[in-house]
Amino acid sequence: MSAKKHHPSIKDTTLSMKAKKNIALIAHDHRKMDLLDWAEFNRDHLSQHNLFGTGTTGSLVAEKLNLPVYRFQSGPLGGDLQIGTAIVQNEIDVMIFFWDPLQAQPHDVDVKALQRIAIVYNIPIACNRSSADFLITSALMSTHYDRFIVDYSQRFKKDID
Repeated sequence: MSAKKHHPSIKDTTLSMKAKKNIALIAHDHRKMDLLDWAEFNRDHLSQHNLFGTGTTGSLVAEKLNLPVYRFQSGPLGGDLQIGTAIVQNEIDVMIFFWDPLQAQPHDVDVKALQRIAIVYNIPIACNRSSADFLITSALMSTHYDRFIVDYSQRFKKDID
């Protein structure tokens, strides 16, 4: 399935996602148990994909599900930035990030940068259990999909001209 281009005068591209997705699993401290419960409930779906996680979250998911999880650094120690880099390099297809909207995070700037880069590269993001449920059960999770990527450099060039 391909995403359709929305504006013919803007040069955009697509990036291919295989049927077996690379899924990043991230949770702030007060949301880790919620993510673990969600992951356990959705183990069968998750076992069909490659799993990635930040620090403690990745370790907890691997232990709880008895599935391999590639682990980046802890979020505050650069893990959020590592996942952002993996998104830019087309190595992460989907992000499940149970973030805590009521607790200040010492690495809030990194969290916002990660969310921004996920939006720029048009990857599906779930930030709570309901959106994660809808995302993981989507028919698109098990099929090839071409992600529409906006060429922001062309948009910035128009503003300059």
